[in-house]
Amino acid sequence: MKKFIAFMMILGSVKGWSQITIGKTDNSAAPSNSSVSLELGNATGGAKGLVLPWVTSAAAVVGTSPTPAPALGTLIFDTSVQKVMYRRIVSGSTVWEDLSRGAQTPVSSSIPDSNAENISAKVIIGGVPASDATRGVLVLADTNKAMVLPRVSSVADIVNPSAGMMVYVTGTSNGTGSNANQLAVFNGREWSFWAKQ
Repeated sequence: MKKFIAFMMILGSVKGWSQITIGKTDNSAAPSNSSVSLELGNATGGAKGLVLPWVTSAAAVVGTSPTPAPALGTLIFDTSVQKVMYRRIVSGSTVWEDLSRGAQTPVSSSIPDSNAENISAKVIIGGVPASDATRGVLVLADTNKAMVLPRVSSVADIVNPSAGMMVYVTGTSNGTGSNANQLAVFNGREWSFWAKQ
């Protein structure tokens, strides 16, 4: 019995590597290919999006040692300006890029409840929690895999979008149509669209 318990404890502590799908309802629940660490929804026809973390301001997002600044690629919804922001390097400087550029500011912001937050809580996919100091609610730490956003035929299919929501618009099943093949972000009032230039 002691050997069985010891074996189960060792088995339970083994680190596992996996690919994750959430909300996928088509025939295969497996990710679309081996380069995906997290896939949200089916290839097309969804009616849900990914809501980004709401923060009081982009300046309030800080990193931890050994990475004192927020990690590049961080996506947030800044409630102070009602904008979806993206951390990146522009002309050698690290900046918060406004993904809601051109959208009108919502008339009123709907701020979530002010619950106490555990700032050290996080989920890591594809990394080693003990050695990864990147702060975030969900950290995708794979160096050779990516996240696949929820895909919708049209943002009109999302009946009641939340501020900070983002989706990939496929257009139709063949990738044509209004706003096809674009990233869409919602600031609480209207959608902004980003396409390859």
